[in-house]
Amino acid sequence: MSQNPLTADTVPQSSTPARDASAPDGRWVALIVLAAAQLMVVLDATVVNIALPTAQADLAFSNDDRQWVVTGYALAFGSLLLLGGRLSDLIGRKRMFMIGVVGFALASAVGGAAQNFEMLLAARALQGVFGAALAPSALALLSTTFKDPIERSKAFAIFGAISGAGGAVGLLLGGVLTEYASWRWCLYINLVIAAFALAGAVFRLQDEPRTEHPRLDLPGAVTAVVGLVALVYGLANAETDGWSSASTLIPIVAGLIVLVAFVLIEQRSSHALLPLRVVMDRNRGGAYLTISVAGIGMFGLFLFLTYYLTGTLGFTPVQTGLAFLPMMGALILSATLCGSLLVPRFGPRPIIPTGALIGAVGMVLFTRVDLDSTYVANVLPSLLLVGVGLGLVFAPVQNAAVSGVDPEDAGVASAMINTVQQVGGSIGTALLSSFAASAATSYLVGKTPTQATAALATLHSYHVVFWWSTGFFVACAVIAALLFRSGPMQLDPNAEPVIAH
Repeated sequence: MSQNPLTADTVPQSSTPARDASAPDGRWVALIVLAAAQLMVVLDATVVNIALPTAQADLAFSNDDRQWVVTGYALAFGSLLLLGGRLSDLIGRKRMFMIGVVGFALASAVGGAAQNFEMLLAARALQGVFGAALAPSALALLSTTFKDPIERSKAFAIFGAISGAGGAVGLLLGGVLTEYASWRWCLYINLVIAAFALAGAVFRLQDEPRTEHPRLDLPGAVTAVVGLVALVYGLANAETDGWSSASTLIPIVAGLIVLVAFVLIEQRSSHALLPLRVVMDRNRGGAYLTISVAGIGMFGLFLFLTYYLTGTLGFTPVQTGLAFLPMMGALILSATLCGSLLVPRFGPRPIIPTGALIGAVGMVLFTRVDLDSTYVANVLPSLLLVGVGLGLVFAPVQNAAVSGVDPEDAGVASAMINTVQQVGGSIGTALLSSFAASAATSYLVGKTPTQATAALATLHSYHVVFWWSTGFFVACAVIAALLFRSGPMQLDPNAEPVIAH
């Protein structure tokens, strides 16, 4: 028996159009659908970045307003993920997935047609809202669609590769669309992806039957949203106002206090928004902490290497996007091989630290670039190493984040991996931007201000960021080695782990 998530009735499996999802071919088609939707959400975190200068000139908004086109999306997305994940558990993952896809497409259409800054900002915030409904339901559907350990590892490898490469895809797509079409197509392109994902959802996705209908934890929902909004807002202000400003410290402190209150509420709630059993498991807790730290280092790479390629080496937007392609290929290849061959046999513990250390070596090599470096000799080898490393991190982490979780908690467990990655990215952007600004200022002390010294100061700031990113990748390796259990992952709380042969 299979439940149709659009109704409260249980109907025979043969009468629902999603029935093919239970067959092997249907499962892999479902993966394509879910991966396409995930790509839409992930790439929108970066696809607009390259288009922003053109959009700014077209709509005539200020530099101070410009950062909010990015922050507005991150603020809504990061703060509502937990709520979106729990709602997908309560009302059905397929239903939430379809709501998220349709809403994300409509918000993208509004943004593409924006006539002023306010309209664009509202659209980006709505994208974040519906992305928070879409992302956790997609990962939860993936975890309930693939039960066989070998198939599951392959599916999560592909899904993890897309999540890891999505930022680079966004840079490339943003450059191509901005240069050859219009910045508006950076938003309109989502309509094409959403149409495919929606059609696939109707015919290829299905939910597991829900035997219980728990209530929504309203106190937990309110404190989670308020706490995450305040935290992400404060981190966004840190990038522009500095860490000592009231606009930074007050929201961050308030957010942390409210999130402590959220944890206390969850300890006592009989229908918690985030049951603490989800995060207290060693593998899942290790996955959440690992991806948040890795996210800081990864954002340092995407943001500051983009600055280096465009500002120092003079790359065009399209050239910058193309420059990341080898990293994407290395990431996808390593994630796929890792998921197919290594994760089912060894589990995440030996793989994630290895990947993080490979990424750290790549970041160390980035500290050697200078004003006269070339892409092939000095940038490409580092990109390939980081790509291989991130592939070995993302595939097992996303698998571990939902492995062994009770089916009724799959949505919120999926939401947590997106939440911590988003918060890690926000911390990374703010923290590394402030480190870069301080490094450039310190370098110029006592030097004659010339164009050459300014260029060297900027280069020095990049080196500092790359060293910090190296440190975060090393920290990721240590955390993973200490927290993850040895051996293959338990996929079902009532099942024995299976080792691949």
